[in-house]
Amino acid sequence: MATLILVRHGRSTANTAGILAGWTPGVSLDERGAAQAAALPARLAGVPVAAAVSSPLDRCLETLQPLLAARPGLPLHTDERIGECHYGDWSGRKLAELTDEPLMDVVQAHPSAAAFPGGESMRAMQTRAVAAVREWNARVEAEHGEDAVYLMCSHGDIIKSLVADALGMHLDLFQRIHVDPCSVTAIRYTRLRPFLVRLGDTGDFGALMPREETGGGGTAEVGGGAGAP
Repeated sequence: MATLILVRHGRSTANTAGILAGWTPGVSLDERGAAQAAALPARLAGVPVAAAVSSPLDRCLETLQPLLAARPGLPLHTDERIGECHYGDWSGRKLAELTDEPLMDVVQAHPSAAAFPGGESMRAMQTRAVAAVREWNARVEAEHGEDAVYLMCSHGDIIKSLVADALGMHLDLFQRIHVDPCSVTAIRYTRLRPFLVRLGDTGDFGALMPREETGGGGTAEVGGGAGAP
């Protein structure tokens, strides 16, 4: 079956402002995010990408623009099922203030039971994203062959949930996974099992340097965070 390259969108204005964007309109890449997107074609040079699928949100579409410009004719599709989690009433709020919400403990420790007020559950988020990938796997393989490679540009929590599914991990463990802005994750799907062949690759080891904790030791950043400073 197909190999899927998952790209998280470049750093956004919401990431640098510490805001949980969700589906809030008007969120675009910041200066660093635009530079990350501009570097993507060189990072993927030589990889025969047959098709690109994007979340419909601007920050993902902007991330793919340099790659599309470098590869004229590369088909682009959008799919709402790989769009950001619907955070409902949490959307547009500062992450710093959300840490005091009782639901945050559930999001961190028992995400399969977490449902955002006015939004969706994390379980529903994962279900729709996994369904999208399975359908795109079949479509890409039918159109381009079983060794085809295709790309999806999506969001931190979506990518983490897809990695958890590929590894056979319960959703309650997905907060142990981290993917920085514009990182590349690759999953090779086969008839018997998926293989995770890359996880959160940015080529920048700055992300490994110690940094100030923003939500307490061991707390995952909802939405994926802004990456290395």
